[in-house]
Amino acid sequence: MPSRLLSVHDLTKAFGGFIAVNRVSFDVAEGEILGLIGPNGSGKSTTFNLIAGALAPSAGSIRLREREIGGLYANRVAHLGVGRTYQIPRPFRKLSLVENVALAAYYGQAGQPSRERAYQQARDALELVKLPSEDAARVDGLGAAGLKKLELARALATQPQLLLADESLGGLDEQEMNQAADMLSGIRDRRGITIIWVEHIMGALMRVVDRCVVLDHGEVIAQGKPQEVAHDPKVIEVYLGTDARQLQSDIAARTG
Repeated sequence: MPSRLLSVHDLTKAFGGFIAVNRVSFDVAEGEILGLIGPNGSGKSTTFNLIAGALAPSAGSIRLREREIGGLYANRVAHLGVGRTYQIPRPFRKLSLVENVALAAYYGQAGQPSRERAYQQARDALELVKLPSEDAARVDGLGAAGLKKLELARALATQPQLLLADESLGGLDEQEMNQAADMLSGIRDRRGITIIWVEHIMGALMRVVDRCVVLDHGEVIAQGKPQEVAHDPKVIEVYLGTDARQLQSDIAARTG
């Protein structure tokens, strides 16, 4: 049985009198792809920000390989092996692709690599996401799919054990969505990186995740394998709605 990489226990975040995340608990096994899903305002992004160190918990625990990381600054969390992407890519447009990614490598788990090593990590990451790695390749001209790949390459260059992938399919067409989903699955298989994936595009997400945790109003309302979550009455009521039947059919076709 795979060992537990991340343990979130009774995680809570309050902003004044508003509780955005309320006693959320879940574990993530090493090598697992976990889908973190739920309607808008359910607490997914806040949970991500708490794990990544962008926010400090009001209560509860976040343990990476049994080490408490809740409340650590984001750079310390990155150095311990947690990388993340952002919903809206914001590359440095005056830098080349490899310079963008090498810059991220300097802040990763390895901790202040040499220039040569940072650029090698950058090229490896760009090749993994199928973007050009030569020095002349520029950000200008990248479409939505290319920018998402660049965002992913920057996260991978930090050499994470755990990757937090935030809305990686936004702005992509159906073919690009499927390619991006397969790419995340391939990254897990080739690099052994554990992934937590926040996504609204259920069809693509359910193709590759091992389990799902469903949030609503800051609380966990369900967790389990995709087919279990897709049939959960509470999840259908608050999130899947009329899409549930098609999703159930798609999952059954893949697993049957």
